[in-house]
Amino acid sequence: MKTIELSRQRLSFPDVIALATHENLIIRTPEGREFLVAEVDDFDREIQLIRENTELMAFLDERSQETTTYTLAQVRQRLGLN
Repeated sequence: MKTIELSRQRLSFPDVIALATHENLIIRTPEGREFLVAEVDDFDREIQLIRENTELMAFLDERSQETTTYTLAQVRQRLGLN
């Protein structure tokens, strides 16, 4: 997946579509809003593959159960960034 910053380059809609035929795109506006441009058939297939990835789904389920939170200071200390 490729990210295109519209604040750095101007693209026409046909240019965006041409790029999206090769890979999915994230288009980021100068205001920071992001849009996904993907071929629908490919995107549907990608979602299906992700859902069928039992290892990833188990990991996401495990992560969603975590309730511990850390302050920024705790994270910095743990990573040795004091």
